[in-house]
Amino acid sequence: MNPNPVMSTNGCVKPVPTEEEQAKIEEVRKLLGTLPEKLSSFCSDDAVLRYLRARNWHVKKATKMLKETLKWRVQYKPEEICWEEVAGEAETGKIYRSTCVDKLGRPVLIMRPSVENSKSVKGQIRYLVYCMENAVQNLPPGEEQMVWMIDFHGYSLANVSLRTTKETAHVLQEHYPERLAFAVLYNPPKFFEPFWKVARPFLEPKTRNKVKFVYSDDPNTKQIMDDNFDMDKMESAFGGNDDSGFNINIHSERMKEDDKKRLAALEGIASVSLDSLSILSVSDGVASNSGHPSSQDVSEDEHQPQTKGPIP
Repeated sequence: MNPNPVMSTNGCVKPVPTEEEQAKIEEVRKLLGTLPEKLSSFCSDDAVLRYLRARNWHVKKATKMLKETLKWRVQYKPEEICWEEVAGEAETGKIYRSTCVDKLGRPVLIMRPSVENSKSVKGQIRYLVYCMENAVQNLPPGEEQMVWMIDFHGYSLANVSLRTTKETAHVLQEHYPERLAFAVLYNPPKFFEPFWKVARPFLEPKTRNKVKFVYSDDPNTKQIMDDNFDMDKMESAFGGNDDSGFNINIHSERMKEDDKKRLAALEGIASVSLDSLSILSVSDGVASNSGHPSSQDVSEDEHQPQTKGPIP
């Protein structure tokens, strides 16, 4: 255990980087060079540590991965996505940040693939990124991770989409590494098991190990819920006592308020163009397996008839 832990605001012990870890952080910073203010905010010690962990402490690989994310941020501008742009994707409650948090105060993203309302992979990924940014915005100080809750009520074969799953896994693993504390798959149907076997290779081993299967008729797996959540505040759909459910109007107001806070924090910070980022060359002698989500607005039915919905 690290000899110099500090207490975070959620009451958990947050380890201070060891001398070796701090040295690797500094190596990454040296390789990154001087960055514009807007990008520097995404390269805190905690952020660099997440990329190092994701690449098993390999400095050049972690640096390359972080450079790819910075270039993606300049192009995709995830922090500038606003509710009005994605509200149509959100209407059914297919993904949203719950009012409930886990026992460590971490935000919870609810996902309901059975209520997918779009065939646009581009639109689905854009909304997913918005939700991820919002969850990160609402992390308690000192905390880097969030929780996902996937509700499989009403899920059918028509909701299976390997293309969207692959795009989702790519964005989350390449640009939000080590953001997932754990994911609960709640009442997945039996036919989901073979799909899970196909989807598993798209996920890093660390991510796969964070997935927990919970069944409402299995006391052993239900204990996972009791251990991690205040069930009085958890939605009834997940065995909790909160019957309020998803309300698009209430959720919309929450997101608009969060947008105001986020955009206010960006005021006065100069924007960054891709032309100004020659310093972020990724030719570090490490083969790149990272790309960007397709800019083409491809509908699912052009590739896989009757398939839709992002499944992490």
